[in-house]
Amino acid sequence: MASSSSSTAPSHPVVFTTQTPYALPSQKFMIPLDWKRYQLSQLINKALDLPKPIPFDFLVHGEILRTSLWEWRAEKGVGEEDTLEIEYFESVMPPQRMSELPHEEWVSSVSCRIPQHFVTASYDGHLRVFDYSQNPVLNAFVHQAPITSVCVVPSLSSDTESRILASGSHDLTACLTRISLSSESPTASTIASLHLHTSPLSSISSDASGSHLLTSSWDGLIGVWDTSIPDDHQVNLERGDDRKKRRKTVPAIIKRKAPIAVLKSHTARVSKALFAAGEPAKGKAYSCGFDSTVRTWDVESGVCINTINVPERPMLDLAETPDGNVLLAASTDRTVSIFDLRVSSLSSSTGMMMHPATPSCIATSESGKQQVVTGSYDGVARLWDLRSTKGAVTSFRVWDGMKVLAVDWVGDVVGIGGEGGMEVWRIAGGS
Repeated sequence: MASSSSSTAPSHPVVFTTQTPYALPSQKFMIPLDWKRYQLSQLINKALDLPKPIPFDFLVHGEILRTSLWEWRAEKGVGEEDTLEIEYFESVMPPQRMSELPHEEWVSSVSCRIPQHFVTASYDGHLRVFDYSQNPVLNAFVHQAPITSVCVVPSLSSDTESRILASGSHDLTACLTRISLSSESPTASTIASLHLHTSPLSSISSDASGSHLLTSSWDGLIGVWDTSIPDDHQVNLERGDDRKKRRKTVPAIIKRKAPIAVLKSHTARVSKALFAAGEPAKGKAYSCGFDSTVRTWDVESGVCINTINVPERPMLDLAETPDGNVLLAASTDRTVSIFDLRVSSLSSSTGMMMHPATPSCIATSESGKQQVVTGSYDGVARLWDLRSTKGAVTSFRVWDGMKVLAVDWVGDVVGIGGEGGMEVWRIAGGS
């Protein structure tokens, strides 16, 4: 049993574990009870003899240690002889603001899914692409009304310059826009419009292969679409005056598509629909809405196979961890509900993250980490660790007096959109 300090405080037996590459040999340490995170981190670094210091955070019984071990033990009523198992992981460095991309109108949706580029969707009906040097690369007028959502449709093609952007709008349509990021002459052309909904669209998302899309709308419906471009129109122009005015500027080359299926079960507006992650969940989708439910769908049959009711929590956004284990839903009651999908016959949330203002958007880390970023109406983005959700790991103010409406996270880059335009932040570390 290793003694760890000359501290005069009483000691407590501790065993350290980690999922990082920086594992200690299995042994028991006697840790002074007045130690906090900093001293524990120093111990790990010294024991490993790391050439460059790495700051670590510590989980005790599923909570990040924010006090001394003495205070923690007193609060939890843990006995003096009970060996504590403490997991350590790399600390997240304070987020850094990297750049600002001003917009004249609100930015409702952002994507960091094109390497070295950012995509924004705005209330002026435009899709814009910027490079990492903040240079505007493309500016395409796609919709006649505010755009609410944009996603980059994954492609198996080796052509890295050509991409398809899918967008949803208040003009009751979604569009597929082909962009070329050729350094000589970038171009954008809308190639298809998607017609189903009778109210504004709230979200559009793609499956991992890029072959299918989901749209959600205030009309309570979810549309399922393939991404093929038809030779002929699948939907006739409607005769209503308002529809004629809205579509009279649409070129004939833009093919009108119909959905391959419609998912009906929500009793109020649907805020978000997305395909389930991972091969075991292939063919499933999830959705949330203002009816305070999270629903699971069998997409092929079009049947809702599970409904989780969370009373009086109208939901604004939904995200899934890449491993497919956890769903997160942002609600107007200032919470993000956590749903552990590994729990059999799940009927309610399994945890929550409290916010001081309404959380509007959620992004999960794709690198297998346990962290989540949320954006809120108070202009603040918050980083959370799903292993300890009593409080945010850190928070960073994006704007004063302006709402955060969208967030995306790829690698260590976090793109944030809202009433102040778009900002790019860097989050490094964590595990």
